[in-house]
Amino acid sequence: MSALSSQPRTPPEAHSSSNAKQPLKDSSPVVVPTAKSLSSEPASPQIAARPPPVPKAERPRPTIRSTKAVLSMTPNAMQRLRGLLNSPTPQLIRISVRNKGCAGLSYHLDYVEKPEKFDEVVQQDGVKVLIDSKALFSIIGSEMDWKEDALSSKFVFNNPNIKDACGCGESFTVA
Repeated sequence: MSALSSQPRTPPEAHSSSNAKQPLKDSSPVVVPTAKSLSSEPASPQIAARPPPVPKAERPRPTIRSTKAVLSMTPNAMQRLRGLLNSPTPQLIRISVRNKGCAGLSYHLDYVEKPEKFDEVVQQDGVKVLIDSKALFSIIGSEMDWKEDALSSKFVFNNPNIKDACGCGESFTVA
């Protein structure tokens, strides 16, 4: 049967003599478009179709800046970072967090040419450090320090958000 035919369609249950006079129970009424409600011209609007939703107007996103520094650096860390950044090929240092170690997360430092789209730029006394957007909540409020002893020299992060750390100090878990 064509959708444009003028004869209304009846459900199969209505053909039996016992159900002919009783309405269908637990079902919504069947609405069949008639030739009057639908136009044969394809460009004309159809009554049975809903109009498209009105697009919402975009409003400018507010820029929120934290008042507390994401990362603070000690004088030893600043001195070491200046030495690294004043090398023949000056690059930025990017701090990220990776899934690694016994406790779950570990700090990872990389040299990069320029910040990525969502990197946080921390600048203190002329030294720039980038923080990966995925690592931001793990690092926020931390202090970066440079430690040298007889066996090693490395950047150490004093992070108040650490809930648990492994015995060697390489990995951590945040609260």
